[in-house]
Amino acid sequence: MNTSVKAKHKDLGSAKEGVTHWWWQRLTATALIPLSLWFVYALATQLSGTDAMTLEWLSAPLNTVLMSCFIICAYHHAQLGVQVVIEDYIHHEGWKFFWLIGVKFLTFFMALLALYSVLKAFFGG
Repeated sequence: MNTSVKAKHKDLGSAKEGVTHWWWQRLTATALIPLSLWFVYALATQLSGTDAMTLEWLSAPLNTVLMSCFIICAYHHAQLGVQVVIEDYIHHEGWKFFWLIGVKFLTFFMALLALYSVLKAFFGG
């Protein structure tokens, strides 16, 4: 292949971005394994408690950090997965762009709201 053709196509499209996306999806999935086990255990132990007990539990530094990590990983992993579905099944470029941006904003603001709630509990607000 002509080197000018190689240079012309270098770093374009999914050949560059796809590997990064793939690694982030695997990284967040791997992180979610222990975080999800912790989260299910935490839910099971907090079901019989009062709201005040749950807030006290969540205000412990380790629980705040683990919950924040769970939120960040879960929302980022979900956004990556939905992005793949949109890219695979929406063929109109305008709609694809609309939905990709929409999903990024939605997951960002949902994660931000969840993190705000966790930090508010941590700081006693």
